[in-house]
Amino acid sequence: MGTTDGATARVLRAPRIAAVAGIVAALLLGAAILLVRLAVPEHPQDATDWIRETSQRDSLRTALALLPFAGILFLWFMGAVRDYVGEGEDRFFATLFLGSGLLFVAMLFVLAATTGSLLAATEVSGAASAGEQALWQYGRHLVLDLLTQYATRMAAVYVVSTTTIGHKLGLFPRWLVWLGYLVALVLLFAVGGTSHLELVFPLWMLAVSGHVFVVALRRRGDGGRRGPVATAGP
Repeated sequence: MGTTDGATARVLRAPRIAAVAGIVAALLLGAAILLVRLAVPEHPQDATDWIRETSQRDSLRTALALLPFAGILFLWFMGAVRDYVGEGEDRFFATLFLGSGLLFVAMLFVLAATTGSLLAATEVSGAASAGEQALWQYGRHLVLDLLTQYATRMAAVYVVSTTTIGHKLGLFPRWLVWLGYLVALVLLFAVGGTSHLELVFPLWMLAVSGHVFVVALRRRGDGGRRGPVATAGP
């Protein structure tokens, strides 16, 4: 009896952990992306003004403080979701799920390191030299490319694989499946051309986490009689 109760508790606890971790990670990630986007504009008018601008540099420092915790909680979210899916996951999409998620977190940490280097390279007082402006331009392009070209593409693959697993196993309702594929298309093809579209990824995380949390509460009310994974149709 104790073993059964422990298994039921694990089943009920895993989706709640995934939901809480996903919500916090989405908020931290969304805040960090927004701060980076506001502090590092795509078409700055004057590099010297940015180097002297204290508020923009403070925004990047705040983003640097948020990114590591967003990455850690994202890993926790991945692990809890995979535990929730259990043995019903498809190996092909599970590989995409793990690979894209880990690469996304790696890109986050590379982005954070690059942003820190950008700040360190432009720590000046007074007028900025030509060399410092060149370093700033290089760092600006690198930060934006990591965010809009690489991290978002890995996020798109993660959204596709997670949505497909949730759809095939009957875990996601139809509206969440369509939302996932729409977000993936935006991340693959639209990000980079329009500012702040990267925020659709943390918004998708909020939608998934909210759905998982609601389902977990319903199953808790049912006393755990329903399993964590719905059987997919033929």
